[in-house]
Amino acid sequence: MAVLTQKQPTTLVEKFNDQTWRRKFVNNVLIPWIFIAPLLIIHLYVVAIPAVQGIYMSLTDWKGVGMNVNFVGLENYRELFFEDETFGKALSNNILWMAFFLTVPFILALFCATMLSQVRRGGMLYRSILFIPYVLASVVTATIWKNLLNPQRGIGAAVDNILGLEGVFGVAYLGRTDSALMSIAFIDNWQFWGFLMILFLAAMQSIPPVLYDAAKIDGANRWQEFRHVTLPGIRPILVFMFMMVAIFSFLAFDYIFLLTQGGPGGASEVIATQLYKNAFFRFQAGYGAAQGVVISIFAGFIILIFVTVKRRGWDI
Repeated sequence: MAVLTQKQPTTLVEKFNDQTWRRKFVNNVLIPWIFIAPLLIIHLYVVAIPAVQGIYMSLTDWKGVGMNVNFVGLENYRELFFEDETFGKALSNNILWMAFFLTVPFILALFCATMLSQVRRGGMLYRSILFIPYVLASVVTATIWKNLLNPQRGIGAAVDNILGLEGVFGVAYLGRTDSALMSIAFIDNWQFWGFLMILFLAAMQSIPPVLYDAAKIDGANRWQEFRHVTLPGIRPILVFMFMMVAIFSFLAFDYIFLLTQGGPGGASEVIATQLYKNAFFRFQAGYGAAQGVVISIFAGFIILIFVTVKRRGWDI
């Protein structure tokens, strides 16, 4: 019987090539995987496994406690989209929240960043003042604004006293169905827009000054400089933050729960606050998990749009 044996390198060239291949395998494949293995393991236990468990949980009627778990398939999703009227209201509030944060803070941040880019003295002081709200904890900011918007002793009440009015400005903005959501959005924007402004300002300062000089030579005014030089120069960070803000709009939770807990009468309810209540107050963990999966799908859809646009070669 013939015995197959592996051919051993005999010549010096064959031995050298064999050692070179092994060295390349170790340096280019083995060592990189060894270094990223801890991160992959952490990602597996912190992200991948909980995500799979969350999807499975959304297909059950688990109450969040005990071991009594029954598989119900897509029943939670059917109830979510076709029976739960409060989910439609929460989703519309999320969309309204996204529309607000994709316009107001971006316009405000772009305007202030453009103004500060022209400041030669005291620029660092102005940046620090505008950035301070962002470093405050959400609980602190919510407490401050809850007192400022108090109808009896807040800013509105003080304005009414000065003007000799009653109940005109000193109203319960957080307690009215027509103003609760936008009042919370205003508070969140007060903290957030300074962060956007710093990012845009840093991007503007990285634009080569020679581009502005060339625009001035061509007779461009301030608006034309902003449109044809500044905006293209900050487009990458602008589009990236546009995508991130759109995603985080579906994750809005902290200020809404701290200030109104979704009230009054569900006027400021969003998907995240509804999810929290279902999972931890109403003991409907499976139903809450289904809402979490829906949020993830919305976020994934936004990312998919961004990636598709990038792959098609659009200059964003």
